[in-house]
Amino acid sequence: MLAIVYVLIVLLAALALSGLVADRIRVPGPVLLVLIGLALAFVPGLPRKPLDPDLILVVLLPPLLYSDAFNTSWIDFRRWLRPILMLAIGLVGATILVVGVAAHALMPAVPWPACFVLGAVVSPTDTVAVQTILSKLRVPRRLTAVLGGESLLNDATGLVGVQIGVAVVLSGAFEASETVARFGWVAGGGVVVGVVVGGLASWLNRMVRQTPVLFALSLLSPYLAFLIAHHFGSSGVLAVVVAGFIVAWRIHYVPPEARIDLYATWELVVWVVNGLCFLFIGLETPRLIRETELREGPHLLVIGLLLAGVVVLVRMLWVLPAAYIPLLLSKRLREREGGLPSWKAVLLVGWCGMRGAISLAAALSLPAVLEDGREFPGRIEILACTLCILVATLIVQGLTLNPLIRALGIRGEDDSEAEIRAARERLLEAGVARLDAFCSETSCPISVHHWRTHMVDELAALLEQDEEKRAIARTSLSVSREVRRAVVEEQSRALLELRDKGVINDRTYLELQLDIDREMRVNEFARGGV
Repeated sequence: MLAIVYVLIVLLAALALSGLVADRIRVPGPVLLVLIGLALAFVPGLPRKPLDPDLILVVLLPPLLYSDAFNTSWIDFRRWLRPILMLAIGLVGATILVVGVAAHALMPAVPWPACFVLGAVVSPTDTVAVQTILSKLRVPRRLTAVLGGESLLNDATGLVGVQIGVAVVLSGAFEASETVARFGWVAGGGVVVGVVVGGLASWLNRMVRQTPVLFALSLLSPYLAFLIAHHFGSSGVLAVVVAGFIVAWRIHYVPPEARIDLYATWELVVWVVNGLCFLFIGLETPRLIRETELREGPHLLVIGLLLAGVVVLVRMLWVLPAAYIPLLLSKRLREREGGLPSWKAVLLVGWCGMRGAISLAAALSLPAVLEDGREFPGRIEILACTLCILVATLIVQGLTLNPLIRALGIRGEDDSEAEIRAARERLLEAGVARLDAFCSETSCPISVHHWRTHMVDELAALLEQDEEKRAIARTSLSVSREVRRAVVEEQSRALLELRDKGVINDRTYLELQLDIDREMRVNEFARGGV
């Protein structure tokens, strides 16, 4: 037990270190964490235990998928569903086929089914890696929606491919009808389970008012969806994603004060779990390299690097025609998706093919032996090649994404900003109108009139055509914010003085300080973006 505690201390310290230095040295967090994990693997005396694939697939993956689904726009997902599916299904299939053929050409001793299992293992891009890196970069909304949607869905299609491939290896036979039926059951069952769990979670969110209970339920939902789907042999990944979409669409059922705390808490949980995934990759890499070198020699790692090039190449060759041909053939699709995408954005999509913890866990979860006691054919080769592809794509593509975006001159579009601005205008107009109606019926205190003045200033800062009047409104808002911050700082100082003098105890101090913090946070959020 103490060994686990020591390892946990080291991992948390590594997470904190990466958070402190990642932005300063301009290295993407996932890449830095993998490198830190690699360094930790050589620390003498650090307890080492082979990574259990269930730790990633069952413990760490569900909350990450749930959070990503929660933060994915369902409207954008539907709008760009065609390119998402062409990547999440079409590209996964192409990767399985091409990598399988290339693997068999490079390793003729490995049976064909095992080669296609390798293709399935490395077919999904890593949700965590893609979202973590893109969240730090300012890229167009269309590109973010396509990449985010792809990484959410291709985990499911890739893992389904692994399941089917393993079944073929175990049975020694392949039947197209059985494969289609299995895929339908796995995918369809996952969607059904996700709908049921998401609907139940949304109903509970409407009934429950206590924030701690709501957080517990939000943490329960992804695990429940994943395990129920897994129990019935369906896709736990799809179940979690669908449940997350449904709950996110009904987030208005959650009380406002609880929403603030839930989002803040989930942001911290996801940050820690993300970091652990990449640290585990780094920690496992040296051990697995030693294992494969002892069994097969260093040439296997060279083959893995060659296959990493194949994985990158097949993605680049797939993305270009998939992006343009359907749109050139259909005017309706062009109108729906906002015209033809920029070639720069298409190139960037092609380069965003990082593999991560999902592929590693899938490779580690392959059975060691067949039912007759023989070793699973090609397991060591699959593991070694997966590791090379994973590390190569994470480090090479992860480190070059930001420079590539700068070189291409890709910048975020104004769509999101325009939507936010229009929505904020409507909110302010509705607020002012409701205050006017209320105060015409009821005598309002002077503070309410001050509130109205503040909203009018916000509206003027957004809508006023006269630059001088707009500048006056913005100055008024700036002064108002500065005054509020100064008041809050003085209130906090006075509260701390009361605690230090023993007038109030530390628990009372904490409760009142949190009240001040929440009020300040709500006010800052309400006035953000002006």
